[in-house]
Amino acid sequence: MNPNLVNLVYLIAGVLFILGIKGLTKPKTAVRGNLLSAVGMMIAVIVTLMDSSVVNMTYIVAGVTVGTLIGAVMALRIQMTSMPEMVALLNGFGGGASLSIALAEYYSRLGLNATSVADLAAPVVVGSSAFGDGFQGTVTLVSITLTVLIGALTLTGSVIAFTKLKEIMKNSYGLPGGPIGNGLLLAAALFAVGTVVMDPGNTSAMLMLIGLAFLLGIFLVIPIGGADMPVVIALLNSYSGIAAALAGFILGNTVLIIAGSLVGTSGLILTNIMCVAMNRSLGNVLFGKMAEGGETIDADEIYAGKVTSAQADEVALILETAKRVVIVPGYGMAMAQAQHAVRELANAMEARGTEVEYGIHPVAGRMPGHMNVLLAEAEVPYDKLVEMDKINPTFDDTDVAIVLGANDVVNPMARDVEGSPIYGMPILNVDYAKTVVVIKRSLSPGFAGLPNPLFAMDNTIMVYGDGKKAVIEMTTALNQA
Repeated sequence: MNPNLVNLVYLIAGVLFILGIKGLTKPKTAVRGNLLSAVGMMIAVIVTLMDSSVVNMTYIVAGVTVGTLIGAVMALRIQMTSMPEMVALLNGFGGGASLSIALAEYYSRLGLNATSVADLAAPVVVGSSAFGDGFQGTVTLVSITLTVLIGALTLTGSVIAFTKLKEIMKNSYGLPGGPIGNGLLLAAALFAVGTVVMDPGNTSAMLMLIGLAFLLGIFLVIPIGGADMPVVIALLNSYSGIAAALAGFILGNTVLIIAGSLVGTSGLILTNIMCVAMNRSLGNVLFGKMAEGGETIDADEIYAGKVTSAQADEVALILETAKRVVIVPGYGMAMAQAQHAVRELANAMEARGTEVEYGIHPVAGRMPGHMNVLLAEAEVPYDKLVEMDKINPTFDDTDVAIVLGANDVVNPMARDVEGSPIYGMPILNVDYAKTVVVIKRSLSPGFAGLPNPLFAMDNTIMVYGDGKKAVIEMTTALNQA
């Protein structure tokens, strides 16, 4: 195909990506935005495939077939509650793909046909034009080595994030010195980058870079607890985009540069938003240091003899006279698949003239926007989903706050207990409401592993059991009142 025509179509695809991301900023336009981005990617893929100078159709068809089958199975089997783990894994796939592209380009330009790791480490005499002449060659080598670094750490970091979200790995570890150890590991990796750029035939330095990048990805994520994982997911998403953009420089592919840059920058912006929402330092996130453990807090001391529980029909009596109710969803709602039941309860209250809104914390659940997606699935009106900053001033005038499966995002320790792991994290001030109803299976802690003084407050009522069942029972009792 004519190169000018290819670049023109890539430009059109890039515009569609931008419009798609803009659409994703609001719930009402999110579906349209997703469709525009998908159309843009489809156009880019078709044009790339038509450019026969850069593809082997046999491998492409095989890859598309296998990828489609795997993707279809994953899409059909993965539940909404497991979506955060899936996002983490997909970030890893993106980093792994970029890593593969960079290594394939590196070894193909060296003309190395290796059959073992020893062959990959063998020094190679490289011609002056193997990676391009002058500045072009330097840019290519820098792109390759940085893609290897970022792609490899994204791959291993995403795998660790996946295991933490799946609760396969429950403990947190780290290098001696924490961020300092990670900084030294990064410095060693950058030294390997410089070595390969200065001496492209030094394949041992390339293998060292790969190993250091894998370790860096592990130790950047492994110290971070589940409560901070939404920030990590956003950051890994940014890393995968940056790696893709660098891979675009390696291949000379304009649309890959555009798409990767958009993902990288938007992911970094989202990471910063998450940091603000959780009162975390972006620098600490980048170097694998999040909340400190703090002092051990005795749950028995907080809860003993102070927790009040009730049944669903008793709560319905309170809701019967409530003028304003705020529902605060959390990961427990996702686990119970209670979003449709919550919508029915809200409908029942609104039929009685009660004002109902939903308080949405930026990091409720295990990924940004998790609660918004679930409630949108239940067709909750978008204008009922109110962000933390806007809903917090209204709790003083709220008759009942219903907390469904949320824990850390409503824990007053973040506001009142200096030295706790979540201290300083902005929370939903549900304890300011006249009555707080917490629907939860037990008094077990959230991701941060902390007891919640909210559960023992005088204005709090605990409703134990499955979230969906409890909400349905409340709705039934309210309708019968």
